[in-house]
Amino acid sequence: MKLQHYLGGLEGLPSPLALEKRVFVEEWEKRIFGIHVAMMGLSNHLGSAAPGYPIDSVPTTFADEWTWADLRTGAEGMNPFDYFKFRYYEKWLGGITAFFVDKGYVTEEELAARMAEASSATPATDIPEIDEQVIAYLRSGDTPRRDTAHPTFAVGDTVRIANPRTDAHSRLPGYLRGRIGTVERIFEGDYAYFCETGDGIGDPMPIYIVAFDPVEIWGARAESGPLSLYAELFEAYLEPMEES
Repeated sequence: MKLQHYLGGLEGLPSPLALEKRVFVEEWEKRIFGIHVAMMGLSNHLGSAAPGYPIDSVPTTFADEWTWADLRTGAEGMNPFDYFKFRYYEKWLGGITAFFVDKGYVTEEELAARMAEASSATPATDIPEIDEQVIAYLRSGDTPRRDTAHPTFAVGDTVRIANPRTDAHSRLPGYLRGRIGTVERIFEGDYAYFCETGDGIGDPMPIYIVAFDPVEIWGARAESGPLSLYAELFEAYLEPMEES
């Protein structure tokens, strides 16, 4: 999570923030969501996912991997000023578009031409095998491999949050790096992440809920009162406290 993804560590944000409660504000947003879901349902990693999918037999020209991690990587790579300027699904559209251009599925010139013809766009042709695969994905998901939990830490342990090298994508909020918290809960399994993030996660490992005192994070500027901040963190992001 880069700059624009850990608002808890930023100052000077507009006040009050506008919190939109509707899932879709414009009709076109539903289509962007559908494109993303279809890409996930046709991603080539599904052949080894649990449960298994017959992805190799689906007649699709989409031959790459696309997961939530890829979508988030596109958003995290945006200029922070653009990130705050664009709407939620505009960020999705930007990430998806950049992916298709980078992978060679479409050129920028072709995109410009299609935008000019948008009013007369041709509806997509239904292919039953593709429709069935996407529906199967929607019903079953692509839950990463789970195993019995093998936690290094126990509930009540005091831990320090690691400060690993940041790569293209991370699941660690920047404002928690180096902070001290307490393990509140351990999830029941070991969980994998479908891509190697470069900062320690990828292979199956336990996930914890860690509680933080706001003063530990924000110092004297923290609001007063019996407040706590909770974060779900992969084990790779936790370090034991050295005994004094």
